[in-house]
Amino acid sequence: MLLAIPIAILCSIAVGWALVYPQSSDPKNIEYMLWKNGLYRINLDAATDAIIGDPNVSKLVVGQTKDQLRRRFGYLQTPAESMGYLKSCHQWPVAKDKDALFIRRSTWMVVFDGETATQLILVKGC
Repeated sequence: MLLAIPIAILCSIAVGWALVYPQSSDPKNIEYMLWKNGLYRINLDAATDAIIGDPNVSKLVVGQTKDQLRRRFGYLQTPAESMGYLKSCHQWPVAKDKDALFIRRSTWMVVFDGETATQLILVKGC
């Protein structure tokens, strides 16, 4: 009986949170928050949309290895594999002559020093 009350409170909080932030692309969405902390699996394309509004997005990427990022996001693409104008974005001064990959089919470019991510850049045109 004593355990039922805290469980009911936690369930109420989770349901309320899900109702307030229902969009999967919202970084305050409960599923995104759980995924970010390694506790839930979500659509990884939705995750790349949600990280746009996440104020701590760099902490998800910077310092991670390519393998860690592949486990988190599913796959990374080279600039040559990317769509349209993104193919030339790795020539930006910040990424020129460096190893750069895009997270999935998103506009998130990750710059690496060796195997470790050093920068995360949201490409908004180049």
